[in-house]
Amino acid sequence: MIAPAVAATTLRRTLRDRTGLFFMVVLPVLVIVLVGSTMASEDRFAIGVVDDSRGPLAASIVDDLRAAPVFEVQAFDDASTLRRAVRRSELSAGLIIPAGLGEDPAPTSSEGAGAGGAAGGEAAGPVAVGVVIQPASATGLAAEQAVRAVVADRSAVISAAAFAAGEAGGTADQHLTAAAAAADGAAPLTVETTVGGEARFLPLGFTYSSATMLVLFVFVNALAGGGVIIENRQRGLYERMLAAPVTPRAVIAGEATTYLLLALLQSALIVGVGTLLFGVDWGDPLAAAALVVVWATVGATAGMLTGTLLRTVEQAGSIGPMVGIALGMLGGCMWPLEIVPPVMQTIGHLVPHGWAVDSWIELLSRGGGLADIAPALGVLTAFALAFGALAAWRLRRQLTA
Repeated sequence: MIAPAVAATTLRRTLRDRTGLFFMVVLPVLVIVLVGSTMASEDRFAIGVVDDSRGPLAASIVDDLRAAPVFEVQAFDDASTLRRAVRRSELSAGLIIPAGLGEDPAPTSSEGAGAGGAAGGEAAGPVAVGVVIQPASATGLAAEQAVRAVVADRSAVISAAAFAAGEAGGTADQHLTAAAAAADGAAPLTVETTVGGEARFLPLGFTYSSATMLVLFVFVNALAGGGVIIENRQRGLYERMLAAPVTPRAVIAGEATTYLLLALLQSALIVGVGTLLFGVDWGDPLAAAALVVVWATVGATAGMLTGTLLRTVEQAGSIGPMVGIALGMLGGCMWPLEIVPPVMQTIGHLVPHGWAVDSWIELLSRGGGLADIAPALGVLTAFALAFGALAAWRLRRQLTA
């Protein structure tokens, strides 16, 4: 009963620290939102559309763009405003649908144009849909290709409508509905592409930020929390505890329980925020729970070790987070280890963060289970045992000195 009492006392003191609560509760959520929003925007394109045609054919193209998950479509009244938005990088690309679309029986085509202008259409020939992008912009080029793909799909339907108009009379607008229905009813031809085998990265967006920030902040805050042990030593709390019928083992167990509970509470917060607010799917529940508990244990034992190695609370509050962030960078919390040289990948797996991030990739990107991450959990457990044994040894020496 003594160890739980020690843990409860330390836990109450820790939760009264408003600065510590900010870094434990508020900051991780803010970083998850910031990083998640940034990463999510990289797989979507903001597309501006100027529709000078105002006809059913143009509307069908715009509807296709809105239906595509990679586009965020904004309507613009004129081409000059759209070009200005592209130049300012407010848009990845712009689409200009000229007047006359649907009036000519010839098929519609798509032409790329730089930020300075777009192709226009003439009633006597094919009507060109203009794509406005920034010159030498990788995002713009990618957006242009995505727009071309959507327009090409709709172009096939428009070509069929134009052919029907030429054979049966009328305009392409009048035959568009029937052509679209025929296209929807046709058996689709699909192309299945596999690139690079298994996924080696976490999914973009909030899944990426939630998983990596869980690994980062649980460890960083645990290291900063080492100041609690230092403060207890400075205030002579341990001496007063040991003056009562309390053994050093009970004190060590109580402190370990406190650090583990704090790490688990922060982990539960990040998992809950990711699930409830951002719809993050954490993969196999049993495997995810095991990984959370093991990583919380790694953080807790590392935090205790910090408290026995450093001399002042100020050192714990400054050196601890710096060390935690540096290890997080090495271990892949800031960027995937797959994009760094092999020697840095090896170094990244000399710290526990690399194994934790690898485990989340296995669960979230590859649909793995407990058996798939068991080797990594074994390595993380070894880290926790090493940190814990060293922390207990040092704390016992300090208690009995």
